[in-house]
Amino acid sequence: MTPEAKARLTIDKLLVSAGWHVCNVADANIHAAMGVAIREFPLNSGFGFADYLLYVNGKACGVIEAKKEGATLTGVEVQSGRYAQGLPTSLPAWRRPLPFLWESTGVETHFTNCLDPEPRARSVFAFFRPEMLVQSLAYLQAPAGSNTAQETPGTFLARMQHMPQLVTEWGSGGAHYQLWPAQISAISNLEKSLAANKPKALIQMATGSGKTFTSIGFIYRLIKFGGVRRVLFLVDRGNLARQTKKEFDAYSSPYNAYKFGEEYIVQHLQNNQLDTSARVVICTIQRMFSMLKGRELPDEADEESTERVEGLFKDPEPIGYNPAIPIESFDIVVTDEAHRSIYNLWRQVLEYFDAYLIGLTATPNKQTFGFFNQNLVMEYGHAQAVADGVNVNYDVYRIKTEVGAKVDKGYWLETQDKATRRKTAWQLDEDFEYDPAELDRAVQTPDQIRTVVRTLRDNWKADLFPQRQELPKTLVFAKDDNHAEKIVEILREEFGRGNEFAQKITYRTTGTSPEQLIKDFRTAYYPRVAVTVDMIATGTDIKPVEIVVFMRSVKSRSFFEQMKGRGVRICNPTDLAAVNPGEGVKKDHFVIVDAVGVCERDKTDSRPMDQKKSVPLDKLLQAVSLGNVEDEVLSSIAARLARLDRDASDADQAKVLELSGGKTLRDLARGIVEALNIDTTQDMPPHEAEQRLRDAAKPFSTPALREQLLKMKQKADMVIDTVTQDSLISAGFAEGSDRAKDLVQSFEAFIAQHKDEITALQILYSRPTRAPLKFEDIKALADALHAPPHLIDEGALWQAYAALQKDKVKGMSQRRLLTDLVSLVRFAMQQTNELVPYPERVQANFKAWLAQQQSVHAEPVEAFTPEQIHWLEMIRDHIAANLGIEIDDFEYAPFNTEGGLGKVHQLFGAELPKVIEELNRELAA
Repeated sequence: MTPEAKARLTIDKLLVSAGWHVCNVADANIHAAMGVAIREFPLNSGFGFADYLLYVNGKACGVIEAKKEGATLTGVEVQSGRYAQGLPTSLPAWRRPLPFLWESTGVETHFTNCLDPEPRARSVFAFFRPEMLVQSLAYLQAPAGSNTAQETPGTFLARMQHMPQLVTEWGSGGAHYQLWPAQISAISNLEKSLAANKPKALIQMATGSGKTFTSIGFIYRLIKFGGVRRVLFLVDRGNLARQTKKEFDAYSSPYNAYKFGEEYIVQHLQNNQLDTSARVVICTIQRMFSMLKGRELPDEADEESTERVEGLFKDPEPIGYNPAIPIESFDIVVTDEAHRSIYNLWRQVLEYFDAYLIGLTATPNKQTFGFFNQNLVMEYGHAQAVADGVNVNYDVYRIKTEVGAKVDKGYWLETQDKATRRKTAWQLDEDFEYDPAELDRAVQTPDQIRTVVRTLRDNWKADLFPQRQELPKTLVFAKDDNHAEKIVEILREEFGRGNEFAQKITYRTTGTSPEQLIKDFRTAYYPRVAVTVDMIATGTDIKPVEIVVFMRSVKSRSFFEQMKGRGVRICNPTDLAAVNPGEGVKKDHFVIVDAVGVCERDKTDSRPMDQKKSVPLDKLLQAVSLGNVEDEVLSSIAARLARLDRDASDADQAKVLELSGGKTLRDLARGIVEALNIDTTQDMPPHEAEQRLRDAAKPFSTPALREQLLKMKQKADMVIDTVTQDSLISAGFAEGSDRAKDLVQSFEAFIAQHKDEITALQILYSRPTRAPLKFEDIKALADALHAPPHLIDEGALWQAYAALQKDKVKGMSQRRLLTDLVSLVRFAMQQTNELVPYPERVQANFKAWLAQQQSVHAEPVEAFTPEQIHWLEMIRDHIAANLGIEIDDFEYAPFNTEGGLGKVHQLFGAELPKVIEELNRELAA
């Protein structure tokens, strides 16, 4: 059997699975089913044979061009498009040329909808059911002549060209709604992206800045005006699905008097039965995965976070076509916490449906940006959210304890069965040593927990919240359920309080349901302290939290940002007073209590804005008035202005407005943050970027404004002392520069210690300027750095060097590539005087190599044609990301989309091996 024949067998099976009747021309009956696929159909003279001609309801509607498995499909659209024009005029057709085109190998399938404006081929998982095409063909019969999206007949893309203006404020009284500027930008930019037919879009908004409300807003518009049939909203835990369902039901339409849930059916999918009348389906990604696999999902699995689960599946079980859930089931898929759903296991769910994919996240990483094709339609970080009054800022309070990792023989320890919790005495007959990473997971030290809890008990009022009588709502992150159990026990004992004071909220909580405990923690006086592992780590909205305690380490930067985000949400005074009766307080910041050094590992992209905590506000303002526009000084002023804004009276606000030349406190803070935004200023000439800073600082030159700000500060000041107790190494607020020094020292010590063991370090030490490194070597080095106890991240390391040697570090705002480790190691070993991103070094070497090639050619003959230069630049970029290139690499993206190995051989001929050898040698220097 030929490869083409094998491909057609697979295509036949896919068509039958999707509800098509497949037959040969001799056996054809176009009324045998709603959809009929006829093989090897003869077309008009000169047009040949269509591999498959598709009929729907007795009329021809499209063609399929079959290719052997492994064939590239880009460019084949021309062939299938020609077939679509060759249908004999005597045969019935929905439209001429035929509107639907497919190209398929049985493994890969492309589809073009010629009813779209500017039709473009897209990859699809399988074939559509005939019913779907009937719905699309209905557009051909709709009346024309309207100018609005709701009335315009046609496809989703056609409607997106005529979307009505966004309503940004609606309702009145207690039901008054107003979109924040960031929400307006997110919805507007997303609709532009969809109108441009971009298949994926990423919305990054800081935790607490209204991602869910924003997404409900754009989903409503896409259904009402864009003609979207159904939206899938994916979350990773059942309690987040319930929370999201409530927000959908409560959303009031800006265009009529209905709630969302009254106008459209919203289904929270809790079993395997999809409601086909629902316009929005809210579902955990693990449930949808199970449904596509045709399996039932245990209820408890729906409640557990998917965080880190995907890493357990090296070769995930593939999803196949499921006829019960066709690929056209959803037009839009929204994935919340997108940075967690894009990896191999869950990624299959996202790629199954023929839908536009919209990611929501507060903490994107390099992989997230790559998956969403670098299409970031909204970027709204923590600093901007604080300046806008959407988030509150945070301080880091560090508790350092002395924890030994060795117990001498002869002492008695206890062992505890984790499943039964039965304890057994154990006398050591030899010294017992354990890795610090095992603390509280494999080894539990109650006295370490007790020391941290006592320090919190003794210091929270003096250091953290001196004007409060009761401990503010506190969230503690534990390592596992057993660790959480012990923390709750010790909290109750050391604070001398009853059971209601501290509660464990994990998936293993018995008695009161975790959902009820979360509700109580959010709205009732008790519990004051909630101890969790990861159930409340992401997404869960508990606005009154003012203290977040880390008693576990976190390797993932994204997960840490999510956990930290439980404290950033603003809380209106009424809700805060409800859980803190008689206190009369406002939430203007929160405190991270770091008991394990998690903040010192630089896992987070957003730092405390107030980086000059020990410097009084009057000194900061004085420095700025004298011309100081250093980042740390301005950032600290912005943080303190945001805090003053929350406590300012109307009279004080009016006075600031008068003295600043018409700017509010929030305007002043926002102006500083925008001027400090490196993404905005990185391409500006240095003098222009500095002028932006000076313009933002200019209002503070006015003595009267500085005096007014200091008066306002006196009304809302908080005294913070560093306190050290006998049982502690230290307890106090963290300073950023110490973290940077520790991180750099740790990295350089690692290099010195392992220079003779790790292949990449051996090569870089022995051949600093012409390192024949392989990508696998650098990957192994990265894995060693990322592993405990080092936990060194290359992005954080780059920022640490920038903090300590700013004049020698380039590319601070760029996203890090794994190959940047080469630059970091060479800089640490003092082989280079500047820390430059590896791609920039490759670019410089490439320019030098081109100049050298040109020098051997007599003027005016060019060494390479423009097309050869284009391919050389693609090779350069591949080397920058992978340290080298091999012949086989031309079979993959981006080369295969432009002709692949055949094309590069055509361009360079017999010189190709020499060119590759030279580029690998010269560029990777």
